[in-house]
Amino acid sequence: MADHRFDRPQCRFRWAGGLAVGVHTTQFAIHDPRVGLYRPVLELASETARASEPDAILVAGLVGDTEQALREAEIALSLGYSCGLLSLSAFRGTGLDAILAHCERVAEAIPLFGFYLQPAVGGRVLPYAFWRRFCEIERVLAIKIAPFDRYKTLDVTRAVADSERGPGSRHEIALYTGNDDHIVLDLVIPLVARRGREDVTVRMRGGLLGHWSVWTRRAVGLFARVRRAVAEGTVDDAILALDARVTAMNAALFLQFFR
Repeated sequence: MADHRFDRPQCRFRWAGGLAVGVHTTQFAIHDPRVGLYRPVLELASETARASEPDAILVAGLVGDTEQALREAEIALSLGYSCGLLSLSAFRGTGLDAILAHCERVAEAIPLFGFYLQPAVGGRVLPYAFWRRFCEIERVLAIKIAPFDRYKTLDVTRAVADSERGPGSRHEIALYTGNDDHIVLDLVIPLVARRGREDVTVRMRGGLLGHWSVWTRRAVGLFARVRRAVAEGTVDDAILALDARVTAMNAALFLQFFR
């Protein structure tokens, strides 16, 4: 995880802005109560991260129905996690009202990191109407956008721009790319949405990606380079060419698992 909505000038991160546990790198099997590894893994990760970076932002993966997600949220909070990355894979055949009720209930227990997971690996299509209402949940802090689809990515950015939690607001929702096939460009390009008669520019604040746990130092360096180029207005062909190169690297790591 690089960057986060809790930016502070005094942050000392030498590796990444935070750590997400109970998702890709620890695999989803730890959520099975019969396995009994959810608490031990989160506890070990928390202790290890805090030992080197006391200010690290810790994000806990939450899955399952409302009862399970609340149980996991309680564990995460007891171990010092900042928020929960909420998977909605258990609600693939459920109406949007029921899903939003689930999100609201879990948000009462722990601040939420929304998660748009690609349908190919267990997610479901979540339209603009869902994300527009999701943005109204007070304790939503951020959204990981990972549908691997440009249209669906824009549904989320447009919903944020249309809400009261858009760019420039006091309680702005931070957006993170999880699109492994489009990482660099997601971090570089301004995403412009129309709100009434004005254009609203939305940008990804960072990335939350499974493969950033591989060669993490290089990933953090890449993120810093991209962010600096955006700030200085020096995005050039060399930066843009990195998009395809990073995507090719990601394919070498992960595509074998989906074939």
